[in-house]
Amino acid sequence: MLAVLLAALFMALLDVFIVNVAAPTIGTELHASGADLQLVIAGYTITYSVLLITGARLGDRLGHARVHLAGLALFTAASLACGLAQGSTELIVFRLIQGSGSALMIPQVLSLIQRHFVGEARMRALGVYSAVIAVGAAAGQILGGVLVSADLFGTSWRPVFLVNVPVGVVLLFLGRRVLPRDAGAEPERARAFDVPGLVLLASAVSLLTVPLVLGQEEGWPLWSRLSLIASAVLFAAFCVYESRLARRGGAPLIAPRVLRHPGMGLAVFRILAVMAINAGFLFALTLHVQGGLGFSALRAGLTFAPTAVVFGAVGLTWRRWPAAWQRALTPLGFVITVPAVLGVGLAFEGGDRGGAVLYVAYVGVGAGLALAFSPTLTRALATVRPEDAADASGLLSTVAQLGQLIGVAVFGTLFLNRLESLGAPGAYTSAKALLACVFALAGTAAVGAVSGLVLRRR
Repeated sequence: MLAVLLAALFMALLDVFIVNVAAPTIGTELHASGADLQLVIAGYTITYSVLLITGARLGDRLGHARVHLAGLALFTAASLACGLAQGSTELIVFRLIQGSGSALMIPQVLSLIQRHFVGEARMRALGVYSAVIAVGAAAGQILGGVLVSADLFGTSWRPVFLVNVPVGVVLLFLGRRVLPRDAGAEPERARAFDVPGLVLLASAVSLLTVPLVLGQEEGWPLWSRLSLIASAVLFAAFCVYESRLARRGGAPLIAPRVLRHPGMGLAVFRILAVMAINAGFLFALTLHVQGGLGFSALRAGLTFAPTAVVFGAVGLTWRRWPAAWQRALTPLGFVITVPAVLGVGLAFEGGDRGGAVLYVAYVGVGAGLALAFSPTLTRALATVRPEDAADASGLLSTVAQLGQLIGVAVFGTLFLNRLESLGAPGAYTSAKALLACVFALAGTAAVGAVSGLVLRRR
């Protein structure tokens, strides 16, 4: 059961990033405008982020296995449609649908783990879950580069979508046999579906997500800034409404006791920071090696292999380390990340292509982010009550996704603005822009390292 769930999770996470390295080829072959290409990449992320909480609550109401399989079927069908699309408009629509399938599918993975694993088995399952959820980012870049460069049967960019189809069909076949047949919530709880809260939260996330994924390319126009302000207002309105609903004895979209769970606030902040660093690092490095150094899609994708491999290895093994180390692992991870990301920037300084030091730095980034992320997520979820699994799943999945969007928006903007201010494009100016970006990434990691001390004292 765990293998089937995590394979579906990994496939869905790949699609957040796998299209990045295929984007230039898609634009050329479909004669897509810059705006079209941007929506091809961002459309999946937008619907995925907006509907995650909705997907979690639907699973709680209708049955987690049932909703997971429905989302997997929708994702697989949309992947086939994307791979066969003949124009950019078709591709954009199918990417939106693909993201909707992921939003239904992914929250159920964590909910099913929470409900069907106990004790040590749950801790191990959560450890593997956290490793998969973060390795997917780097693995998407790698697989995208491999598939585009291979040009299988002359299909160019299409395999980045079509690869999901046979995998999805196999997982649907297996899932119907190994996933538990849950019936969903009891009728009393099913009737208490928080529609106003759902509308408020979906609107707030939409108003945050859309400018984050589209604002940079558009030069941060007035609508994007107004959208971010409106998002903050709606988030505040959502919090007020949910608090009042809970006091009246209603069933809020996210149970207040989940937010008050010991360590949950700190976990949310750390997961947000880790995913922002991870996404910002991958985004800036991709722009540098492809745009500044002229790497091919394949070589650019393989650039991330050391980080992905180490991240996965550390994420899967950290619980076997001495018990005396466990509490210090998360801040240690942030501490390791600081010199590691700086090492990557310094290795490329002056337009160089790096050397042995670069690969040591890649390993440090993978190890540091894994230690900062995996223990945080595992501990935050290990003691959540099974009946709160859907709430915790939706909350932390949404936080992780928003962290990635914020990382790309903030650190990507810093990189691109620095590159523009330096003048003529090239390896040297791109390296300077990357260096400015990694200093900001290192500063964020340093904040993550001390966050536990500050929040615990408060």
